[in-house]
Amino acid sequence: MIELSELRDSATKAFPAGAILPNREESWQLAAEMGWLLVDLPEDLGGLGLGRDAAGAIVQELGKVLCTAPLIPALLALRGIASAPDFDGKAELIERICGGEYLPLNMLPAKVAASGATLSGTVSGLFEADMAGQVLIGSSEGYHIVDLAATGVQLVERPLWDESRKLYDLELDGAESTLIAGGNQSAILHDEIARTAHVLLAADSLGGASATLDLTVEYLKVRKQFDRPLAMFQALKHRCADLRIALTVAEALYEARAAAADTAPVVDLGAMKAHATDAYRYITEEAIQLHGGIGLTQEYPVHHYMKRAMLNLQLCGSLDHWREAAGRAALAA
Repeated sequence: MIELSELRDSATKAFPAGAILPNREESWQLAAEMGWLLVDLPEDLGGLGLGRDAAGAIVQELGKVLCTAPLIPALLALRGIASAPDFDGKAELIERICGGEYLPLNMLPAKVAASGATLSGTVSGLFEADMAGQVLIGSSEGYHIVDLAATGVQLVERPLWDESRKLYDLELDGAESTLIAGGNQSAILHDEIARTAHVLLAADSLGGASATLDLTVEYLKVRKQFDRPLAMFQALKHRCADLRIALTVAEALYEARAAAADTAPVVDLGAMKAHATDAYRYITEEAIQLHGGIGLTQEYPVHHYMKRAMLNLQLCGSLDHWREAAGRAALAA
């Protein structure tokens, strides 16, 4: 049995600390060659069957270097296709994806209407869709696979503050699609994918938060004021201690819930994701302050982490959404 520490070590060797924002295409090819798309795939479908927490261990390490490979949306789409009822070409499609063919799932809401086998409307939140030939669309109409080369399909890039990722909207006008799950099956598939999404987004956020805090502490050790390193000032020590506590709490919550992702209620994992992404935001904003104005310059990477943190807050349900959901669940208990 492969240990999580082994997966983390392999990810760290492939993407060493400090080498942030690696080339997108090279990173994706490396991720496919390392077999990371197989980690969460059930064994009966040709995968390793190690579970969401194993995929999360890899994503957490990649988050430390702001990896540009779109591993999260690919893993979500693969989880959806693998969990869907059998359809024509399912096994072949899974094999192609595991071999490196990129097929993403939208990570923001889709507003589409179905008319038979065609879809019309807008699908938001497709990362790196310019690399894909097909996409998996999750919406209130069910889960559909759409060929990007089909008639009535147009990709529109959505400018982002976060330079580590590219985001696209998909405009559909009577586009042909393949329905892989609808009705009750769609609801079951949604919860299955949502569990994975919350684990992976939390892992990415915690990896980035950890790297940001390490960068900040190192900066405070070398930056001097009044001939003394900033790390010697008690007020700054206390602020760093607060950041470490916030990160440790978020990591503890993640470790407790990620391993139970198959059985944990979606709202519990959503609340965990919300807490992790909010901790990421808090740590990166404080890191900017502790660096001073230089933290926002191109010479220092801290601002890149802050930009990713802000986007992670909004993916697969915002902070406000999951706080409200968790509060309602607690009141109903």
